[in-house]
Amino acid sequence: MRATLVIPTLNEAGSIGHVLATFRASAEEANRTLFAGAPIDWELLVVDGRSTDATVARAEAAGARVLLEPRPGYGRAYRTGFAAATGEVIATADGDATYPVEILPSLVHRLLAEEVDFLTGNRLAYLDRRAMTTEHRIGNRVLNVVLGIAYHRYVARLPDRTLHDSQSGMWVFRRALLEKIRLTQDGMPMSEEIKIESMVHGFRLREVPIHYGERWGAPKLSSWRDGQRNLRFLLAKRIQLESELRAMRRSSGG
Repeated sequence: MRATLVIPTLNEAGSIGHVLATFRASAEEANRTLFAGAPIDWELLVVDGRSTDATVARAEAAGARVLLEPRPGYGRAYRTGFAAATGEVIATADGDATYPVEILPSLVHRLLAEEVDFLTGNRLAYLDRRAMTTEHRIGNRVLNVVLGIAYHRYVARLPDRTLHDSQSGMWVFRRALLEKIRLTQDGMPMSEEIKIESMVHGFRLREVPIHYGERWGAPKLSSWRDGQRNLRFLLAKRIQLESELRAMRRSSGG
């Protein structure tokens, strides 16, 4: 089987080589153990958003295929990467070494063994307070509460009847679901959108606890600005879904 790891980058020269080397070592080990009978052929795909440092060169030196994406945005980078990915399964992580990429092969094994469609990491399960500012933690909690209330009919289908970390950017999912869902967001709200779309379309989504570490390099997020954008998206998306449901009921005579 072929799988693709997609990583968006922007000036991650100090960490991208480490991230890719760590992942490659774990993937090779998993192919000797978990996937000994049918090793996974991994494609390493970095989508770079106009880095001005040595990110591209170091990613290529570490064996990644690099796509240059001039259009800005975290979500835009992922959408470009997903369109170019050739794997049957897609995994994601950031280039700043915050996510535990070494567990991705085991998450792929779990995805396949448990016959689910989408695994998303819960960064808040074992959170090291040094990895996330107080403002960022509060913002995440608020967004999780809003999502749980606004999308309760979908979240209620999950094993815990809640989504603990709606903002997580570590996922493992079957590429086939991209043919059914609709991704529109170029910014940070895409993290919410892909999960909401997966739930709305009935895909089997599960949340798994992960460790989340301190990022290498200066932070790029603005907790207040990005939090507001995510909140506006959650509310606008809910209104849109309700409008679509009403239209479906009218067309079916219900």
